[in-house]
Amino acid sequence: MRADRSMLGPSLHRDQIMAMNRVQFQAGLSLPAFLKRYGNAQQCEQALEISRWPQGFVCPRCAATAHSRFQRHGTTYWQCTACYRQTSLRSGTVMDNSKLPLRTWLLGMYLLGQSKTNLSALELMRHLGVSYPTAWPMKHKLMQAMTQREANRKLGGIVQLDDAYLGGERNGGKAGRGSENKRPFVIAVETTEDGRPLRAVMDPVPGFTKAALSEWIGQRLHPGADVYSDGLGAFRALEAEHAHTVIEGSGRSRCEAENARWVNVVLSNLKRLLDGAYHAFKFAKYAQRYLAETMWRFNRRFDLTRLVPSLLAAAAASKPWSERALRDVTMFTAESAC
Repeated sequence: MRADRSMLGPSLHRDQIMAMNRVQFQAGLSLPAFLKRYGNAQQCEQALEISRWPQGFVCPRCAATAHSRFQRHGTTYWQCTACYRQTSLRSGTVMDNSKLPLRTWLLGMYLLGQSKTNLSALELMRHLGVSYPTAWPMKHKLMQAMTQREANRKLGGIVQLDDAYLGGERNGGKAGRGSENKRPFVIAVETTEDGRPLRAVMDPVPGFTKAALSEWIGQRLHPGADVYSDGLGAFRALEAEHAHTVIEGSGRSRCEAENARWVNVVLSNLKRLLDGAYHAFKFAKYAQRYLAETMWRFNRRFDLTRLVPSLLAAAAASKPWSERALRDVTMFTAESAC
């Protein structure tokens, strides 16, 4: 049966449908392929070593490369011959001091990357056969690694921009705009000249003020970007260094406009993912991480086979996080800011 083009939206052309399908129906990394590549401890250690030191060992203290290796209690250590610093594969990464086998960490990365919808800590607990107090820190450490990986991403060219709220009423809290769990955020999608989505950024902001949006614009948009928005007053801050076009209309017609469609599609998908996977989490503390998880996966959607190596590299480059630090960090600290 032929698809009714009217059901697909006025701006979704045949070539866009085909491009979207190539992304949606790609094979990805199958579980047998994952187990063949990361099936034992030695394979996992080799993968982490390549991710952490792709050009060979570099001392985390003095950056020297000359070293010796030795084993202690079943763990391999690299000792720098210049400063004598001893380093294990996990030390200084998000997996530092974890008692979980490295293979379990890799399997967690695989599950987070290959899931079509965001995977909650509760689901991770069940898949990995660990306790919830073990699954929650793992999930948030990996999300923090994603956050830091996406922190310096900037969009250029044609950019679709929108404002939205994340969250709402939690049990015992206020409802509506006054809800302490409702957080404003900005979402932007860079597209090709013929309207195909490339990359996205999404970040919580203190509020929809000119000062807050000016700071976000400086962090996330290249000068000279051609930006389309719904005309929110604070978006006037764009006009200092960017071409800014306000999309006319209201309601569905504005959402389906040629230069607004994809930001609304991504926003709709984001809300559906969060509503489906997570229930009553604290947006005030963790909004940046949950947004970054969606952003990280969206920006790597063109090659699902690379998600495990990509997340492993992010985890290797991210600093250690204690559970206390994970729970105490807020949206606007230096570590989690845009």
